[in-house]
Amino acid sequence: MATVTVLPRRFTSPPTLEEIERLAIDAIASIPPELRVHMGNLVVHVAEFPDEETEREMGLETPFDILGLYRGVSLPQRGANDASHGPDMIFLYRRPLLDYWCETGEDLGDLVLNVMIHEIGHHFGFTDDDMYGIEANDP
Repeated sequence: MATVTVLPRRFTSPPTLEEIERLAIDAIASIPPELRVHMGNLVVHVAEFPDEETEREMGLETPFDILGLYRGVSLPQRGANDASHGPDMIFLYRRPLLDYWCETGEDLGDLVLNVMIHEIGHHFGFTDDDMYGIEANDP
């Protein structure tokens, strides 16, 4: 019996900002509901590159050095009456994502999913080191 292989979604031209956003929305939909319920005010914004202020804050050598960024108050940092902050945001940067995608050949949907999970991890209070440790121990 022959097996059927489902090929990942392919793009015939560089995906637009809207197509990257759609991949991010698909990534959020894949998060288990018991975790997704805690992402209530999380907003995803896709831009071509990080702005100059973000480049300075993050100490980037080039705007291609960052694929995504979480901006907000992580859940463990919030006080019981802390409703005054604006929405938490995840920024995805299209051109660096596309550059990484072309260099690695990784499926773009998987790449966006991995970046989203990493940034959502920050929303839940995990540091980069926490997440790298989890990934290193992932079988």
